[in-house]
Amino acid sequence: MDERMIAQQGTTKLFGNMNARAIKAELNDIQPLRDLYLQETNIQIRYNACHERGWTDYYLLMAGDLRVGYGSIKGQEIPGRDTVFEFFVIRPFRKMSSLLFRELLCASGARYIECQTNDLLLSPLLYEFAQNISANVVLFEDNAVTEHVIPGAAVRRRQDHDRAFNDRVFEHKVEPAGEHLLELEGEVLATGGFMLHYNRPFADLYMEVREDCRGRGLGSFLLQEVKKECYLAGRVPAARCNLSNAASRATLIKAGFRVCGFMLTGEVKTGAFE
Repeated sequence: MDERMIAQQGTTKLFGNMNARAIKAELNDIQPLRDLYLQETNIQIRYNACHERGWTDYYLLMAGDLRVGYGSIKGQEIPGRDTVFEFFVIRPFRKMSSLLFRELLCASGARYIECQTNDLLLSPLLYEFAQNISANVVLFEDNAVTEHVIPGAAVRRRQDHDRAFNDRVFEHKVEPAGEHLLELEGEVLATGGFMLHYNRPFADLYMEVREDCRGRGLGSFLLQEVKKECYLAGRVPAARCNLSNAASRATLIKAGFRVCGFMLTGEVKTGAFE
């Protein structure tokens, strides 16, 4: 049910009975509401794949007999569903957000809240209902077109005939070996690519530079070229890195990204259910 349909029911029915509830649901039950959430936020959702992989519990948020929002619960560890990571209420009922969030916590038993600071509905609720809040990941969005050049270096997509690829590529310690290779003087000095298990139209870029070749601008040059391929594939590039990884952060910014948010995690306050 979209906002226009609800508005047609009249304000008396909408606000005459504000019984708030959170009831267990399935993905199909909340999908129309999640479509509204994705349209409104228009950001890369870091944990989008939890929905596709069945790692999520769902709750419909009810005002009387009306479906006015949803909440999604994942686990800090996959088997245990204990963390609120998505929360959405349609605009006519936003004044009930705190009440509905409390009902979600009660119904789900969630003990943690994890959110992106660029999620403008969930972020304030994190501070209202959680304590011991910390950040561990920086989120990036594309901001500028760069024109870096590394003399003699070329970026190309890995081809089927690269049969000796595994013998030529350096050992990767953080990221997987990517589909895009940066070659210089016949050597593979960096690889990268983009992952597509995020909400459309976003994709997540990654790269790794051979350890003895870092600090030469190779990572930024590679990301610049991978960004182009990402757009050509019909996706919007985004990225993230650990908060303590100053080198990756500098590389992303040099490649035309900018910080757009942080991942926050907090423990639900003891009195949040009262």
